[in-house]
Amino acid sequence: MRAYSASSEEALRARDLLKDWAGEGFLTEAQYQLMQQETVCDLRRTNIFLRMVLFLFTLVIVGAGVALFVRQSSMQTTGILLLVFSVFSYAGAELAVSQARLYRHGIEEALAVCSVGFLCVGMQLAFFEGRVYSPAPHAMQCLVPAAGAIASLWIWRRFGLAYSFLAAMIFVVFLPGHWTSSQSARHLIVAAFYAAGLAIVGSLRPRYRFTYFNNEYSIAEALLWLGIYLAINLQLSSVSLLEQWQLWRGAITEFSRPFYWTTWVLTWCLPPAALARGLLRKDRFVIAVGAVTAVLTFVTNKPYLGWPRHTWDPMLLGALLIGVALFIRRWLAKGLGGIRHGFTARRLSGKDKTWMSAGATVIGLVTPNAITPSPQSESSDVHFGGGDSGGAGASSDF
Repeated sequence: MRAYSASSEEALRARDLLKDWAGEGFLTEAQYQLMQQETVCDLRRTNIFLRMVLFLFTLVIVGAGVALFVRQSSMQTTGILLLVFSVFSYAGAELAVSQARLYRHGIEEALAVCSVGFLCVGMQLAFFEGRVYSPAPHAMQCLVPAAGAIASLWIWRRFGLAYSFLAAMIFVVFLPGHWTSSQSARHLIVAAFYAAGLAIVGSLRPRYRFTYFNNEYSIAEALLWLGIYLAINLQLSSVSLLEQWQLWRGAITEFSRPFYWTTWVLTWCLPPAALARGLLRKDRFVIAVGAVTAVLTFVTNKPYLGWPRHTWDPMLLGALLIGVALFIRRWLAKGLGGIRHGFTARRLSGKDKTWMSAGATVIGLVTPNAITPSPQSESSDVHFGGGDSGGAGASSDF
């Protein structure tokens, strides 16, 4: 099922670990060179920036090529053409991997993504006349998001792209709208799908714990935990917000009190469960999701209870988080060698520094006004004297 051989992906994983260890000084240069020769791999990779550029350029090229054929065509003909291009795009991704040996190179990823997009849009146009989520959708329209979810899962399993698993989870959100108009039922169906996926991933992970698959299953499990939480937290997935995004439509009904308060209880139970799961397996992705959902529970608790919000609430939450972080850090530092139960507050990998630098860069790009002061507007009350005092023959007419 995998597009890459197990030996190649294990070699890539070993090379990444060697590079990380050498950068932190755990290996000498001679040891690094010697061990690197034992992990030779024929797969072609590139850095993250060129990968993103190649991904975007491939999307533009494929989109422009498809536009040449579907222009001035009927809706059903366009749908059929998109289905054909979906097959060609997936075949191109397979060829890029098997012949060019591309791995996380951007080109094969864009082709795989295009295949899923063309499949869903093509099915919608060809079989349902382009009817986009009408108030009374055709029952068979659920095949479109179902096909998208299945295709995304196949791309994830075939090429190991983590965002394909996230795409499959997003497609699942569209399914309940074709089956029921009850808002409570839709939340339950989505949560049930994610819970089933979590059970499957949890049962498969032990056999791949020390292989290259472990990281992929770790990300998938973390996303499923987060998906379940978002599905049951009604303050985050409110009906009005979903209607505004046109994800769910239909008669907007109030949630029943038992369902509402049950979800409130679950928002307090899920974060500790995710944290316990992550700590037990020493899984940093699941631990991160547990911490994030715990913060979201604190943020949405007042709206759940109907309490008024105050301007000092974020300050109190920030002080609480700082206190918890300092307590955990000092508690770990007091352990033997700064380690307790296999956990330490010291940085052991250069990846942490890389992620922090990338996060700081993103924050700087997203919030430029917070760093660069906005230009001050000119005041109309300021008047100059007209230059009458200028020297060297200058006058007000100059």
